[in-house]
Amino acid sequence: MTITQAPPLHRLPSRARRHSGLGRSLVGGFFLVMGGVHLGLVAADPQVYEHFADHGLFGFVRSGWQDIVMAAPSVYGLLLMVGEITAGTLLLVGGRAARIGWIAVITFHVLLMLFGWWVWAWSLPALALLCWLASRDLRLEREQS
Repeated sequence: MTITQAPPLHRLPSRARRHSGLGRSLVGGFFLVMGGVHLGLVAADPQVYEHFADHGLFGFVRSGWQDIVMAAPSVYGLLLMVGEITAGTLLLVGGRAARIGWIAVITFHVLLMLFGWWVWAWSLPALALLCWLASRDLRLEREQS
């Protein structure tokens, strides 16, 4: 079995060129929406975060969550919101900003895995998709310049 590289952007059908940033836009929009969700959670009841790290893979994750995050859950919930909105915005802006956005969303999902095996059911498929979309997006950007 051989792996072939995708053709350069100028050789792709016009439909593929037209949708080249679709994945980046969808992920960026998703992170903007999730930022809004965290704003709603903080506004409704910041204590909703209390048990999130109960099954953390390491003791420092569980104790750090309780000692640091739950000492000021509104502040940390809003910081999470700002991080998600920033990552989403960077992806939507595109270009060099999108590179930082891709690093942010991939790093976010890797770090999320510290909170327990249950998170892996979301994070592993999400990371596979994010890494594929990021590599495709960055390759297409490189070919356009």
